[in-house]
Amino acid sequence: MRMNEFDLVVIGGGSGGLAGAFRAAGHGARVAVLEPGPLGGTCVNVGCVPKKAMWLAAGLAQKFQMGPALGFSGGPPQLDWKEFIVNRQRYISGIHASYRKRLDEGGIMWMPCRGQLQGDGKVLTDTGNLLRARHILLATGGYPTRPAISGAELAGTSDDFFNLCDPPARVAVVGGGYIAVELAGVLQALGSHVDMLVRGARLLKEFDDDLTDALAENSRQHGIHLHFDYSLQALEKHPAGGVQTVDKQGQRQRYDQVLFATGRQPNTHQLGLEAAGVTLTGSGHIQVNEYQDTSAGGIHAVGDVASELALTPVAIGAARRLMDRLFAGHADARLDYTNVATVVFAHPPLGTVGLSEKQARERHGDQVKVFKASFRPMLDALADSPQRSLFKLVCVGEEETVVGLHLLGEAADEILQGFAVAIKKGIRRRDLEETVAIHPTSAEEVVLLR
Repeated sequence: MRMNEFDLVVIGGGSGGLAGAFRAAGHGARVAVLEPGPLGGTCVNVGCVPKKAMWLAAGLAQKFQMGPALGFSGGPPQLDWKEFIVNRQRYISGIHASYRKRLDEGGIMWMPCRGQLQGDGKVLTDTGNLLRARHILLATGGYPTRPAISGAELAGTSDDFFNLCDPPARVAVVGGGYIAVELAGVLQALGSHVDMLVRGARLLKEFDDDLTDALAENSRQHGIHLHFDYSLQALEKHPAGGVQTVDKQGQRQRYDQVLFATGRQPNTHQLGLEAAGVTLTGSGHIQVNEYQDTSAGGIHAVGDVASELALTPVAIGAARRLMDRLFAGHADARLDYTNVATVVFAHPPLGTVGLSEKQARERHGDQVKVFKASFRPMLDALADSPQRSLFKLVCVGEEETVVGLHLLGEAADEILQGFAVAIKKGIRRRDLEETVAIHPTSAEEVVLLR
């Protein structure tokens, strides 16, 4: 069998894999990317990009509904769901084309196939090619899971949401994490009756409690029905069509669609990890050190397959720094995983960076000081909408160093980025106080917190 030699073989053409390939090629490395599916992985095809498109449409729908309260006559326009999906997919096709162009320009070999580790720097493709490289990058991402209950196959997953051609009239979203919150908000805004079936006592258990309580109240105001401490036992076909849920008390409820948003698992199957000496963590992720190295020499991993912080920018950042270390001589290049900002695209969005109040008190005890403001943004006040925003600042010590910022409200997704830079640099509360506010905005509340 003819051996194909490279400096880097990337298994997985999602955000992390492509970022690594482009950066390595930019440093002069000979690179091959193995990806049997659409380029861009979860983020571009069944994640960030199509989700944000749907969220934008849902946000417009909500604003149209405010029209009469602001003096606009006539009913809100109706969304042609199928036409919108065509536009969404056209946008995604443009991203695919951009990736293909960059691969060509970078001299990167894209092979639409799967790869399996063979040891000694070798990768065997499922098309029969044997590749060898000094370095191998595993970036195969993750996949949505279904709970182990009877009838689980009757429900869709978060991936299947993007295959919908029409909004279901009645839908149950099973889960209380960020994917569940986002899907429920989009579906409700675009006309579905939505129930959220949440196993725990609150939404977004990893986020600040005050913010998630406020988010739950806003969700109820939008018409989403929240069922906490819910134990789903089974799904059944309903005689009249659709699916019915069965809870632990045996109560049944019929829906046109049930969607699971109950977690994701790292995509490690059939990679040949054991044969290559690659170790997994207890959660099933590929074990890596702070430099993204696995337990096997010359094999590295980034993204959802190696990190429980499943965020596209994290995968991209880790991959780029890894390639700078491997091919550009930057010996200490690695991603700093502290103070990573993230946003849940709820309605309104929820953004967070740093420690929650609970996390801060566990680490710093009585040194913690909290400042927060609850208010109605101007548009909601003008339209007499009950939706409220909540901004919260978590500080530590006499200097009141900011260790956490949590925003729930209109434009929180855009406001947070700049403040995330400041927090990364060790900003103090008095630095915010000394900054002149931009009025009238929601963002000004951050520098006015008392």
